[in-house]
Amino acid sequence: MLYARYRKEIVPKLMKELGYRNVMEVPRVEKVVINMGVGKHDDPKVLEGAVKNLAQIAGQKPVVTRAKRAISDFKIREGDAIGCMVTLRGPRAYEFLYKLFNVALPGIRDFKGVSPDSFDGRGNFTIGLTEQLVFPEVSYDDVVRPQGMDVTVVTTARTDREGRALLEALGCAFRQG
Repeated sequence: MLYARYRKEIVPKLMKELGYRNVMEVPRVEKVVINMGVGKHDDPKVLEGAVKNLAQIAGQKPVVTRAKRAISDFKIREGDAIGCMVTLRGPRAYEFLYKLFNVALPGIRDFKGVSPDSFDGRGNFTIGLTEQLVFPEVSYDDVVRPQGMDVTVVTTARTDREGRALLEALGCAFRQG
């Protein structure tokens, strides 16, 4: 269990590495937000399939997101269902990160690591996946349409350096050079 390993091994390591004296200063994962946007679609099975796949991946039921305003170029009206998202907190977030870093990402063909440029300046990290089939829970027969997703890891780190140190300690492989 990654959460127990974080508390026992990673916190003391980060305290020494980053020069903290108090355990509460060490950065931790606040939440993980997974978002799948399906856009405008004529077939209602596309959104249902995305919701079902995201529920399998995250382990909890996603929320259907709706358009905040109408966009005539995309033929979207205000209130149209355009995607789904789920927010994971606590041990469930750490378990998802373990699955992402150790099972899903290494399974991608020609994977050389995630980009270290994907931090936002405050220690939060976002990664985009091109399809949901990288997760072992999703079978090819369940997929209505291959769908990409965004995974945002919100941390309590104050800088990108602290956030990167936390994610490397959790097992994230960053691209070199």
